[in-house]
Amino acid sequence: MDVLDLSRWQFGITTVYHFFFVPLTIGLSAVVAGLQTAWYRTRKPAYLRLTKFFGKLFLINFAMGVVTGIVQEFQFGMNWSEYSRFVGDVFGAPLAMEGLIAFFLESTFLGLWIFGWDRLSPGLHLMTIWAAAIGTAISGYFILAANSWMQHPVGFRLNPESGRAELVDIWAVLTNPTNLVTFPHVIFGAFVSAGMFVLGVSAWQLLRKRHVDLFRASARVGMIVTLVAAVGVVISGHIQAQIMTRQQPMKMAAAEALWDDETSAGFSIFAVGDVRNGRNHINIQIPYGLSLLATDTLHGRVEGINDIQARYELKYGPGDYRPIIGLTYWSFRLMIGFGVLAALVALAGLWLIRGRRLPEGRWPYWIAVWGIGLPLLANSLGWIFTEMGRQPWTVFGQMRTADSVSPGVSVTEAALSLGGFTLLYGALAVIEVALLVKFVRRGPEEEPEPENTGDMPALSY
Repeated sequence: MDVLDLSRWQFGITTVYHFFFVPLTIGLSAVVAGLQTAWYRTRKPAYLRLTKFFGKLFLINFAMGVVTGIVQEFQFGMNWSEYSRFVGDVFGAPLAMEGLIAFFLESTFLGLWIFGWDRLSPGLHLMTIWAAAIGTAISGYFILAANSWMQHPVGFRLNPESGRAELVDIWAVLTNPTNLVTFPHVIFGAFVSAGMFVLGVSAWQLLRKRHVDLFRASARVGMIVTLVAAVGVVISGHIQAQIMTRQQPMKMAAAEALWDDETSAGFSIFAVGDVRNGRNHINIQIPYGLSLLATDTLHGRVEGINDIQARYELKYGPGDYRPIIGLTYWSFRLMIGFGVLAALVALAGLWLIRGRRLPEGRWPYWIAVWGIGLPLLANSLGWIFTEMGRQPWTVFGQMRTADSVSPGVSVTEAALSLGGFTLLYGALAVIEVALLVKFVRRGPEEEPEPENTGDMPALSY
């Protein structure tokens, strides 16, 4: 493996690991804010206990996300200096805004929320968690604006003397049509993750017959959040697919193993292809499905891999402009599959606990517990599809990945950093899971309802 391969592996491993925490942080912050709002409006102690219980789990996840997220930005200078030199004027703007606006917003108000239980009025204290939740969403928006520029570069000019992309319209970057459809898709995916997390933790407690009334209520909250968000994922994903078809037709073609331009194209369920010769041996399809997904019509025309490759060679010069077809194809399917399974688990759960029922067997609870991983896998596979499907470009149509790597990094240095980060992140994963399991097992604390003044402790660890 050369420096390029090692650098790509390192960035992929650290990014996917970091993204396990991001959607859960975004979604869980709003769920915790919603639970505290319910307590503020009803003054029912159950809502307060759930707020503090899931608040602790949210804080553990938030802290781990911050630690792992810092590494991402450093890697642009470590392994991708040529990329940083080319895009720094554009790419740095939304990332700086994320740090100066969103991160300070969420971290400041999160600190006020943690230490303000017995120091702030209930209404003001409630505002702090909502401000933190809004901050996490804004943070995601700025980061997605930077990533969307890589998918569909706008608001810049290419300086022929320096060979750099220079920012000319920050508003165009922030309102990039790619970002406007990607952001809601990511946010809805985050709520699916949070909903399934609340459901899984609640199911674990119910399996042990602990705080049954409390966790029956939280399980129902998790199911409803999951199902509503899943609908949002489907709608936003459909719109995103249409934007992607127009902006990056090769990515859509690779996602469907569609080799030649086709009208009334079917949606592939399972395919066995011959990448070298550009054809499929087996392709089980839903008739008209791809045309409907990509163009909103049954007979719409969708471009194929072979035809796009020929057109790109004329436009960009000789080269292979295809991503890794198998990886792109299956990551797209597994993303959809895991997301659908999460929604089905939530739907089945609502049926099983209708009224005041609880399942008698153990298997429904264990399905819900293991279901925590379904949306996390779906989110990660979605990002793998998004990034791998753009290859061989780092910035679509402007800069190739092979030209983005740092020229001064040796194979040994890249291998050492890859190994070091992998081991470190493996250790952090153990710590994260251990902390979550510890506080889930401890369960919600028996606490009196707080007053405006008093000696009630904040979140304890």
